[in-house]
Amino acid sequence: MDVAQETLGNLPAETRDDFARIGPVWGRDINAHRDLVIDAYSPLLAAAARDGGTCELAREIAYGAHARQRLDVFASARTRAEGGADVVLFVHGGAFVRGRKSVNGLIYDNVSRWFARRGCVAINIEYRLAPEAPYPAGAEDVAAALEWTRAHAAAFGGDARRVFLVGHSAGGAHVATYLGDPVLAAKRASQGGEVAGAVLISARLVADVLPENPNAACVRAYFGDDETQHAPRSPLAHAERIGVPLMIVVAEYENPLLDTYGAAFFARVAQARQLAGPAAPPLRFLRMPRHNHTSIVAHFDSGETLLGDAMLDFFKG
Repeated sequence: MDVAQETLGNLPAETRDDFARIGPVWGRDINAHRDLVIDAYSPLLAAAARDGGTCELAREIAYGAHARQRLDVFASARTRAEGGADVVLFVHGGAFVRGRKSVNGLIYDNVSRWFARRGCVAINIEYRLAPEAPYPAGAEDVAAALEWTRAHAAAFGGDARRVFLVGHSAGGAHVATYLGDPVLAAKRASQGGEVAGAVLISARLVADVLPENPNAACVRAYFGDDETQHAPRSPLAHAERIGVPLMIVVAEYENPLLDTYGAAFFARVAQARQLAGPAAPPLRFLRMPRHNHTSIVAHFDSGETLLGDAMLDFFKG
């Protein structure tokens, strides 16, 4: 398969040219470039939501006491009737200080809707933000949402033993922290076993405040002012502790350093699993050509299926 030809193929040629133009300079103005990507995909997602049939079952369900501890559930009527489906628990991004599970009524809903249409129960969560809720609050909210999901998955047609965590950007950091950080060890142990697997998409896996990081202030807001604590609190520090099937995905045009951190995370997990031998859980790495930090999730349910299909294959494996 020519992966480069499979990506962005559903977008008009002019839009693909725009993406190619902003790709190499993505990090110079992330906000403007992100808005361009959202504007490009929103009409496609609106049409898909309108024409593809509804999979939404419930909105704004509380999994905790805080106003942001809310989740939405997507599943088809067939999935609910048949039961036993894989469950995809999606955690949005937002540099630790912003973001919602439904940015404009389309973005992030599109991820859950796409998986729901393919027979999964898909759950989209919102979580507390820094500076009100610093480290490890995001990972604690992942734990709380997972606990709710396992308790209620069957009611929506899902298998509580087959929950896959998927996190984008800061959401990927929260997923990775939940899976590996010793600070969450007691919570993981109390929840009755590991998840079925996890996918980290364009995740912030190192808590850096380097000059080239445009979100350095946001990292500081979440991980704290004490820079000596940033490395031990980074998901990368605990990568080898993650014992579940793991898939790491990066875009060709990332927010500065995120692709490097994703590769380093993969290498550290791979080394640990090589030592563990043939019984080690599966590990995959995928780099999405021509995509950027936003389009890597905004494209779900727009007609392009390369990443989604790879994730479904990973779930089955």
